[in-house]
Amino acid sequence: MCIKYIMVLICLWTWSGSLAFTTVDDGLLRISLKRRSLDINNLRAARIQGAFHPRTPGTFHENNNLEKAAVVYLKNYLDAQYFGEISIGSPPQSFNVVFDTGSSNLWVPSSKCILSIACYFHSKYRARLSNTYTKIGTPCKIPYGHGSISGFFSQDRVRVGDITVKHQEFVEITKEGNLAFLAHQFDGILGLGFKDIAVGQATPVWYNMIKQGRLSQPLFSLWLNKDSTSKIGGEIVFGGVDWRRFRGDHTYVPVTKKGYWQIDVGDILVGKSSTGLCRGGCAAIVDSGLSFIAGPTAVVTQINHAIGASGYVSFECKNVIHYYGNMLWEFLTSGLKPEFICVEIGLCSHNKSHIADNVIETAVHDESSDASSSRGKPLCTFCEMIVFWIQVQLKQKNAKERIFEYIDELCERLPNPGGQSFINCNDVADMPTITFTIGNRPYSLSPEQYILRVAQGHSAVCYVGFTALDVPPPQGPLWVLGDIFLAAYHSVFDFGNLRIGFAKAT
Repeated sequence: MCIKYIMVLICLWTWSGSLAFTTVDDGLLRISLKRRSLDINNLRAARIQGAFHPRTPGTFHENNNLEKAAVVYLKNYLDAQYFGEISIGSPPQSFNVVFDTGSSNLWVPSSKCILSIACYFHSKYRARLSNTYTKIGTPCKIPYGHGSISGFFSQDRVRVGDITVKHQEFVEITKEGNLAFLAHQFDGILGLGFKDIAVGQATPVWYNMIKQGRLSQPLFSLWLNKDSTSKIGGEIVFGGVDWRRFRGDHTYVPVTKKGYWQIDVGDILVGKSSTGLCRGGCAAIVDSGLSFIAGPTAVVTQINHAIGASGYVSFECKNVIHYYGNMLWEFLTSGLKPEFICVEIGLCSHNKSHIADNVIETAVHDESSDASSSRGKPLCTFCEMIVFWIQVQLKQKNAKERIFEYIDELCERLPNPGGQSFINCNDVADMPTITFTIGNRPYSLSPEQYILRVAQGHSAVCYVGFTALDVPPPQGPLWVLGDIFLAAYHSVFDFGNLRIGFAKAT
């Protein structure tokens, strides 16, 4: 029966995107990917959750000479997931991966992943097809916030843009946790953090690029594009900086703690008013694997109050409907017992305890983050309520479309306690700017930059790009500057000088 459901889901959910490969006169292989339009029916925010010695401090030139740089164009999925294509093996096997500065391992699903339904929806690495594969076999588990993935280490060639990295360690995943992985349009993750936080002390791909002499400069730069009319979602350049992607000069701040790309931030302003908590300084992680900006509840609450944000629970309930609704319907109408459905799709554990909706979350690789994060939502409860509501309506022989309209109305009547939030889209223009102080300079975000607008039929829902994360001292208070911030500011991750530079993105 389980295989039957898997095949039904594969037929219903499989989709393909077209890729265009072009080579231009600078000698780079540019991977052009199409942009997927924003649609609430598919919205699931991506929550992606080092010892090579740096060179003598110096300078580099920000120019357009990228002949010795690898350029990978990224796809922007719902302004929440940015990913690009790499290949592993000989002949190459292609994978879409998130380039994640908040983790350090490379992992992709394995052909030996047969018991996790999520693996059937993504490309899988087949070792037997590669003549450069080397067996390692050491088992490992990679923690991501409230969950983990597990597999074993292997070694093979990895190609990123036109750069081939030899003898690269990576993880073949054999268990992808629950079905929330189905929401992700990427196959795996390529970590861009330091080796210090790599599981199994595996050497990160970008370390090997440097060690094998594939880059002219030990750095990479990142540009995320939120222009909805563009087919290119962004680009990452290894070994160089593309001057077309920013205005003015970069301002650099030192990395304060290796592992993550961690820096210091100062006061956060709402409009012109100080929020107070970080006047004396806070830590911040620059994390391209996190969709939003995460920070202390005390400050996020001030932001929500200033912009008139409402509770998030109704939207979360609707998200369960829009993302899992068809799956719930198929299970119910095919005869699966209702009490098993929410366990089957991964929103409830086998003992009926609630699990978090953030399967991948890089905010902090620390067990204490599970208890301190206020991000958890009772999706198990929502799922069980929705299954019950569908049952009642089926007994009344109502049509599927009417049933889901009714359940959508029920979600709107749920109470809205504090938590993540959304706002009236008509109010966006009147909202204040939010400013981060970094290196004694202001980095402001306009409402259009920190609000995520999600289409819902002929209307839209506007979702606030800040989420609460409370990390106690000495690690905290901590901010995680995710894609909301990185889309506004082009960033240079300068490993040679252990610093990060920011400039206004174009």
